[in-house]
Amino acid sequence: QVHLVESGGGLVQPGGSLRLYCAVSRGVFSMDTMSWYRQTPGKQCDLVAFISRDGSTYFINSVKGRFAISKDDVKNIVYLDMNNLNPEDTAVYYCNAYRLGDISWGQGTQVTVST
Repeated sequence: QVHLVESGGGLVQPGGSLRLYCAVSRGVFSMDTMSWYRQTPGKQCDLVAFISRDGSTYFINSVKGRFAISKDDVKNIVYLDMNNLNPEDTAVYYCNAYRLGDISWGQGTQVTVST
């Protein structure tokens, strides 16, 4: 397993932008997938986006065209760029690393979209 630390969350107005960071203790380049999930109180944790080792990406429909995921294999950081945020994006965002059946999670970072 690897150690993950998310940051970059905060309070933003509707229509605003945030960049989330996931610092990985080692080996982003070797991970099968690096993912971002989000969870709101009383609901399950849902996948938002992932990036594969080869750089291919996936997004859920509700964030397509607004969010982007990228990674820096040298700095061992995964980014989630979030644009045109709306209140429905309010959640705790978690970073996830998957490799050969091993899964690691970060502690989460709160994103609140509100006036």
